[in-house]
Amino acid sequence: MKSDIILAGVGGQGVLSIATALGKAAVEGNLNLKQAETHGMSQRGGAVVSHLRISDTPIASDLIPLGCADLILSEEPMESLRYLPFLSKDGYVVTNTSPFVNVPNYPDAKKVMDEIKKLPHYVAIDADAIAKKAGNVRAANMVMLGAASPFVDIEFSLLEDGIHAIFDRKGEDIVNMNLNALRAGRDFAEKNR
Repeated sequence: MKSDIILAGVGGQGVLSIATALGKAAVEGNLNLKQAETHGMSQRGGAVVSHLRISDTPIASDLIPLGCADLILSEEPMESLRYLPFLSKDGYVVTNTSPFVNVPNYPDAKKVMDEIKKLPHYVAIDADAIAKKAGNVRAANMVMLGAASPFVDIEFSLLEDGIHAIFDRKGEDIVNMNLNALRAGRDFAEKNR
């Protein structure tokens, strides 16, 4: 079992919370884990990327080589395109369709989505809208984790446990909102892959 995952987005979208939930789930599943993060100007909407490698065998490097990622999980459509060189030929892209327009020359959103739709394996999800229905648009990152969960070799219940580990200190309502977002994302991906 091996999952090489690129997590991408911009500052404030919760990329690192996704990495934490996945990491906690991997550790609870007795899997090996290596992670490398780049935080650009994350507080100002800059790029954030995390290489996350999960395996049942030892992992030599924390960086994913070009052409070897099993999954690109992107909180923002343009960021998913930025990391396509890392995607393996059989890999999946799971991307939020809601753009985060943080630069003046952001490309036309339709053209970005047209490029994503040329890929053989992708899930394009309006995570913001689904998160809002789940209770809070800030849970879009957990919607994205749920949408990516069918393509990660970790038991779904361990991802739920990871959410508990992150959010328990914030109270039951926050935990349940994030769990609902996670489940809604998974449901969408299973129906739309």
